Amino acid sequence: MGEKGGTMKDKRVVFVTVGTTCFDALVRAVDTPEVKNELFKKGYTNILIQMGRGSYIPTKSAVENESAVLEYFTFSSSIADYLKEASLVISHAGSGSIFETLRLGKPLIVVVNEDLMDNHQSELAEELAERKHLLCARPQTLYETIADMDTRSLVPYQPGDAEPVAKLISRYLGFPDD
Repeated sequence: MGEKGGTMKDKRVVFVTVGTTCFDALVRAVDTPEVKNELFKKGYTNILIQMGRGSYIPTKSAVENESAVLEYFTFSSSIADYLKEASLVISHAGSGSIFETLRLGKPLIVVVNEDLMDNHQSELAEELAERKHLLCARPQTLYETIADMDTRSLVPYQPGDAEPVAKLISRYLGFPDD
């Protein structure tokens, strides 16, 4: 690791992503004083929200921790760099975001969008949560999930074993199990 100076090392970013969708419920949930304070209590210093097509604008209002920073943007051509910089990722249940985050070995909370009618995404998230690769929440349970989370209890995802994931994707696409 190269010398980055003291300030960068102490920066712990929570990256929130909704992908290309509109998921105001997630942005709103992160923007509550309870959730922000809980994240800062757990030692995260910055919250960066990628809000997609959402219309809800997060407040930059200070919480108990005055030095904490909340920033947001709508889209980026690639969220890979944000994922790499993050100490914690809070994501919608899009499989791309999920697997990219797991591949980078980042602690992940997937928040399921219950407004989506055909919600296969929640099945994927719940399956991976059962295997302890990530935490799964709803917008209304996000605070509890963060308050109770122990990122050390998460099991690193091993992309090598594609079998269970292939089965999951087949099921997701509607193919019968062999």
